[in-house]
Amino acid sequence: MEQELDNLRTLAKEQLAAVTNSNQLEDFRIRFLGRKGQFSSIMKDLGQVPKEDKPRLGQMANSVKKEIEALYGEKQQALAPVAGGMVGDSDEIDLTLPGRRPQTGKLHPVTQIMNEVCSIFESLGFSVAEGPDVEHDHYNFEALNIPAHHPARDMHDTFYVSDSILLRTHTSPMQARIMEKQQPPLRVIAPGKVYRCDSDITHTPMFHQVEGFLVDRDVSFADLKGVLTIFTQKMFEKDLDLRFRPSFFPFTEPSAEVDIACVICDGAGCRVCKRTGWLEILGAGMIDPEVFKMVGYNPEVYSGFAFGLGIERIAMLKYGIDDIRLYYENDLRFLSQF
Repeated sequence: MEQELDNLRTLAKEQLAAVTNSNQLEDFRIRFLGRKGQFSSIMKDLGQVPKEDKPRLGQMANSVKKEIEALYGEKQQALAPVAGGMVGDSDEIDLTLPGRRPQTGKLHPVTQIMNEVCSIFESLGFSVAEGPDVEHDHYNFEALNIPAHHPARDMHDTFYVSDSILLRTHTSPMQARIMEKQQPPLRVIAPGKVYRCDSDITHTPMFHQVEGFLVDRDVSFADLKGVLTIFTQKMFEKDLDLRFRPSFFPFTEPSAEVDIACVICDGAGCRVCKRTGWLEILGAGMIDPEVFKMVGYNPEVYSGFAFGLGIERIAMLKYGIDDIRLYYENDLRFLSQF
């Protein structure tokens, strides 16, 4: 057994000297120091030697093992600088190869547009206010001149939690909440989630909206047109014609649907704008005097305007997206484009 240990020491030194990479070093460790390696095989025979020889041979075996382990450790350190770059059987590093950059997260396109919209209106002097998603019927409807059984309620397809509690159908309740607590002048936008029972390629049960309103003395429809013109120019980074079409909203009078010249064809007419040259972008109007009366404002002294726009709609127009459901499918191929 003594001769076997000497032979094992000599063989280990010879083979370790020939090791040139980490894969070969691992093979060496398994062959000589592994649980089923050559050293373990020799140690199994230790129990069969005469009792008087066991201490001497056991001490020699420990010495041989420590020597092999020390040589293995030295070789491991020698190969360490290139082990991290090893691929396959080669320890060579090709410094000309491009690095692998980890994927970084980005803001969702809806969040990006929401932030951009808020930034534009903040630059025009508007402050940002947020309100609850679960709203009282009073603020969502009645304080906005939409009493019980008013036909306009059918336009909202409401999710009711109880008879008087609901998921807000627009961010307009912030008008009443802020005006009943603050006196003019006011210049506020209210971004947030809203909820309606509707789902198709252009509607989802939950979407994002920004409500804006301005109240002061001698506010006119011309002020509304000026603010919205500046907003669309900054949002779409080009001069776009605006068109105001008469419409109806219970809390504004007069009311209008606002169209912009098609961002795809610049108003010439295309498939996206259905050959009209116009794209609907938001609703707006002068705040109804009845709304002022409900919050204690004197409509003979104060006037104001309000507008509401859908963030998903703005993003679809700006990025040329034709299906609103793409926002919520979490497809990285889609989201990584923004």
